[in-house]
Amino acid sequence: MLTRLEQKFGRWGIHNLTIYIIICYVIGYVLELIQPAMLDQLALDPGMILHGQVWRIFTWLLIPPDSLDIFTIIMLYFYYSIGATLERTWGTFRYTLYIFSGLLFTIIGSFILYFIMGDMYTMLNLGRMAFSTYYISTSILLAFATTYPDMEVLFWFIFPLRIKWLGIIYGAMIIYNMITYMRGGLWFMAIPIGASLLNFVIFFFATRNLARYKPKEVRRRHEFKKAVNPGRAQNGRIVGHKCAVCGQTEKDDPNLEFRFCSKCNGNYEYCQNHLFTHTHVK
Repeated sequence: MLTRLEQKFGRWGIHNLTIYIIICYVIGYVLELIQPAMLDQLALDPGMILHGQVWRIFTWLLIPPDSLDIFTIIMLYFYYSIGATLERTWGTFRYTLYIFSGLLFTIIGSFILYFIMGDMYTMLNLGRMAFSTYYISTSILLAFATTYPDMEVLFWFIFPLRIKWLGIIYGAMIIYNMITYMRGGLWFMAIPIGASLLNFVIFFFATRNLARYKPKEVRRRHEFKKAVNPGRAQNGRIVGHKCAVCGQTEKDDPNLEFRFCSKCNGNYEYCQNHLFTHTHVK
């Protein structure tokens, strides 16, 4: 499906999309410094959108994901690096689709939350408090960790760390935050998180070969291993060399030599003591 979409709409992909995202962050930080009250007029508030303030559908992208400090600047550079790499790996169209689907799901999540909470949504200022591009940026990190799990980064510029562990840490923090909100009665704070990361959830399961975990497939692989080499199958695992008569392996005696018997009907392996003395399997 993605291939067909790319063939038809590939020209609409936005090159260097990560740069535009960071530019939105920069504009938001500037507004926060010179006119912080203005950010309330830009927040994602479905109630205000339905009353004519349609610009909020787009301007919420300017809401900064965090306070501005040296660590934020480092993280922005990091997100630019991994975002640019994903765009080169996936292609411009697919990366654009990934980002925009995350933005779309976030907007849909805000409307769902508004229809549940009504005017309380505006009173609590959830548009600015709960809906920002923070989790969109997090979805970029999670996608990168899934695509390049073994790539190493210097955590805090000191500790070498595989990116998959950084993704796992972020994923655990997200789940912990959602559970904490739910247990504390702030269930409405979990909706923005889930909506913003729905694009990653779809991406993750779309790239997994889930068929291999079906019971029939598991049983088929187990029977295949036994059929290919019964002498080496032990408790469903391939254990190396094993004599089909005495059951010894190279772990029992490193000096033992093992050979397959060409006259047996099947892949039976024997140690040097039983290679010429066993009864052939017909």
